[in-house]
Amino acid sequence: MSDTITDFLATHRIHEVECVIPDMTGIARGKILPKDLFLSAGEMRLPKSVLLNTVNGQQPDNGSYVGDTDPDMVCLPDNSTVRLVPWAAEPVAVVIHDCFEDDGSAVQLAPRSVLRHVVSLYEKQGWRPVVAPEMEFYLVARQNNPHVPLQPPLGRTGKSEAGRQSYSIDAVNDFDPFFMELSQFCSVHRLGVETLIHEAGAGQMEINFSHGDPMDLADRVFLFKRTVRETALRHGICATFMAKPMEMEPGSAMHIHQSILDADTGRNIFSNADGSASSRFNHYIGGLQKYVPQVMPMFAPYVNSYRR
Repeated sequence: MSDTITDFLATHRIHEVECVIPDMTGIARGKILPKDLFLSAGEMRLPKSVLLNTVNGQQPDNGSYVGDTDPDMVCLPDNSTVRLVPWAAEPVAVVIHDCFEDDGSAVQLAPRSVLRHVVSLYEKQGWRPVVAPEMEFYLVARQNNPHVPLQPPLGRTGKSEAGRQSYSIDAVNDFDPFFMELSQFCSVHRLGVETLIHEAGAGQMEINFSHGDPMDLADRVFLFKRTVRETALRHGICATFMAKPMEMEPGSAMHIHQSILDADTGRNIFSNADGSASSRFNHYIGGLQKYVPQVMPMFAPYVNSYRR
């Protein structure tokens, strides 16, 4: 185990470690280990099929991807991802892991392996991609009956939102206790969030991230969604990132600002010296128009995605 993680666990007097990987749906899968076992084991093993669980936890027909025996993956901690779990009752850390085969090669199904490969293609061209996600989500009242439509929660005023409240400061302030604790948790979790706005829907919010490295931002968004949900539960409400949680309200999305820098000079290759769009920018837009439709099942993988 690296000195980075060992020192972190000692400094923060960590009792347990959440060893997690993101599955295809962005849900955290893994194991919770006592600190000493985490340090002595140095790895976690999970069946490869875990990566392909549906959002409801079901197992699809995955034999062609994992084989007949569904072998375990060797999951190794990424030292740079160790963080405190801010809502835990006692000192707990979370560490994101990478997935490997027994021969040491990366598990190609693992989302982090896919992204690392994509980034490497840019690096071979001498480029560095930069992204900045915008995350939209709804705050909703707790509802135990799946047959009853979701409703906006009650804020400090004791009333549910009615009508459109785009960019309303007062509508955001109605949930100040939630957002104050969320801000604190995001700071402890080192998530680098920036702007908060109220979106068009009743109880619909948007939080933006600072620009940065794709892998780092993917990790931060992965952790952010869990942080929002956990914070909401602490305040007696729920949070959902579903594309269309309420029929009569606007849908939610994740927007990703994108740019590409020359790795040597730091220059944005989308822009000419005079500020006009470069030919590479036009080719980039053309590539998105041509190939994005083919990957829509990855961008919008749920039935609910197509209700938006």
